[in-house]
Amino acid sequence: MSLTSGQRVLPTKIFLTVSTQLGNNKTVRQMTTRQAIEMKEKGEKISMLTCYDFMSAGILDRAGIDILLVGDSASNVFAGHETTLPITLDEMIYHTKAVVRGVGAASGRAMVIADMPFMSYQLSSEDALRNAGRLMKETGCHAVKLEGGRVASQTVKRITDAGIPVMGHLGLTPQSIYKFGSYKVRAKDAAEAGELLTDAKLLEEAGAFALVLEKIPQTLASGVTTSVSIPTVGIGAGAGCDGQVLVLNDMLGLNENFKPRFVRQYAKLEQVISDAVKRYVDDVRQGSFPNESESY
Repeated sequence: MSLTSGQRVLPTKIFLTVSTQLGNNKTVRQMTTRQAIEMKEKGEKISMLTCYDFMSAGILDRAGIDILLVGDSASNVFAGHETTLPITLDEMIYHTKAVVRGVGAASGRAMVIADMPFMSYQLSSEDALRNAGRLMKETGCHAVKLEGGRVASQTVKRITDAGIPVMGHLGLTPQSIYKFGSYKVRAKDAAEAGELLTDAKLLEEAGAFALVLEKIPQTLASGVTTSVSIPTVGIGAGAGCDGQVLVLNDMLGLNENFKPRFVRQYAKLEQVISDAVKRYVDDVRQGSFPNESESY
């Protein structure tokens, strides 16, 4: 699918294709912004998960994930905050560095995208560019993500004009949770749905290479997906998007008490980890760990 007239062409330099030579002499093509758009054109679905640490990044990369999002959701699942708002830019840089190193130590294929945290891009386009530059330079990530539609479009343009790829985020935007007042589905009425579709087109024109669509009706998400030439990645937005993203901790079942409708648990690791720790505690207390073969 080629860009239509009036749509802004992204800087060529962010479409570079990178290959990594592995020890078994197989060449793995690194996931890039250009490749993500090509996948949409070919009808190939994009897989994305959040990630916050070195070890998990390596496991996910070797498993074949396309994109790792170092989400500001680390504020919730890693630091225990109620919302995403408290996490700082320095903390996001710390987590992103670890994820980039993890991917580099594995196959090196996954694209790493870093969330721009609350108030790191809202004050001005210049401030946003400075902070996006810090994320890129200090971490080695491949793109940044920020929330918002028309209000953020000029900021997206400013950042992409500098050669930094930007993923947009529409629908339920967690950094605005106090404005919304709840985590309910967004854009259910015609007026908000129309605004969201317009916002999607504005972000595409501003240079965004992809969009996250969070917790919106699946019919609207499908409509947005067919209306823009850049990939859409859904979370609670139905199967009509070009890809899907989940929070890693939710997908792995690390919190049995958190089961929103849009999450499919592919494992139940909370129980697995709990059982393993209980067996360890029992073995230590009974003196059966360590045994002779585990001692020097």
